[in-house]
Amino acid sequence: MDIKDIKLLIKAVTETDITEFEMESGEERIYLKRGHEPQVVQYQAAPAPVFASAPAVAPAAAPAAAAAAPAAAPAADEKGERITSPIVGTFYRAPAPDAAPFVEVGQIVEKGQVLCIVEAMKLMNEIEAEFKCKIVKICRENAEPVEYGDTLFIVEKL
Repeated sequence: MDIKDIKLLIKAVTETDITEFEMESGEERIYLKRGHEPQVVQYQAAPAPVFASAPAVAPAAAPAAAAAAPAAAPAADEKGERITSPIVGTFYRAPAPDAAPFVEVGQIVEKGQVLCIVEAMKLMNEIEAEFKCKIVKICRENAEPVEYGDTLFIVEKL
């Protein structure tokens, strides 16, 4: 294979979304790879300071208990139907960063109306209202990660 053929092959690969290409012909072997390897960055939280006058267990146990209580409290306090995330992904209130949100608190929505988007693996999944309702509370911030079953909205069924 001469240099002209190799240049044509490189051009063909770069004009597509192929990231890797391998070809063997007799004793010749060509391997092309585009892009960079993803870089993994790891962070480690600094340990909490331990004060001489406080017991070693108290600083670690107190924040854990305090964090668990507020997380459970909003779910128990709010009345109404819950609209939960059907998948793990990223919650978006609007179809684009510069667009208006799909819904606002106090708004009445019809069955089938889009409430939000949950992005999973670069797929935008529209979450629709399953019944006519009034938005009581929006439980997630824009671009916040959500897990399966996380409450996205609290609504009043109409």
